[in-house]
This record gives sequence, structure tokens and C-alpha cells, in this order.
Amino acid sequence: MRLDMPATPASHPPAPARPQAGKSIPSPRKASCAAECQQLEQLPNVGPAIAADLRALGISHPAELAQRDAFALYQALCAHSGKRQDPCVLDTFMAATDFMRGAAAAPWWAYTRQRRQVYGQV
Repeated sequence: MRLDMPATPASHPPAPARPQAGKSIPSPRKASCAAECQQLEQLPNVGPAIAADLRALGISHPAELAQRDAFALYQALCAHSGKRQDPCVLDTFMAATDFMRGAAAAPWWAYTRQRRQVYGQV
């Protein structure tokens, strides 16, 4: 969740983005392993907003995440946006970098405990 966006109650998933009149926006299939991942949106937990954030940080291909530090990406995003991002963005970056290093896909919230232990309050 990003702080600059309204929270969505956990019991209600976000509504899908509306395509422009007469146009359908296909959603890329999520990759089941790093080798299948050719677009940022194919990463588990990554949708258009996080993909745009990664592109703003200079990440254009998922493979680039294997060599990146999730916390450094989070700090760079905070600096780029000029505001503190919600810590779950860091959880998402941790999930994405781990996935691209060969870990199994896991929901971003599976990284919350690890984030708190390693980084404390961010």
C-alpha cells in the first residue's frame, strides 16, 4: 500500500482498472519462476503502480532486481517521490528481489516480519 493512495479495506479487493472505451488492457500472466518473468508486471505482487515506481528508479527488466537491494530501492523511491512510502512497499520489493533470485513466489505480507526484524521502523 502506498501512503499517497487511499487504503482499501482488506475485505474488499481493489476494483480493476477501467480500460478506455473500446480498449481492453490485457494483464500479463504472473510468472511462476524468475526465468519466465519478462515484464515487471509479471512479478508476483507487482501491479501497474509498483511497476511504474520501479521504472522511475531505472529498473526496466525484472532480472535487474536479482542484483538490487530491496531496502536501497525503498529508500530511493522515498527520495524520488519526496515522501515516505508505506513499509509494505518495502515488503513488496523484498518479495520481488527474492523471487528474482530464485525464491518461490510469496505474498508481500509474508515479508513483513522479516522487514521488521531486519530494518525496524521504516
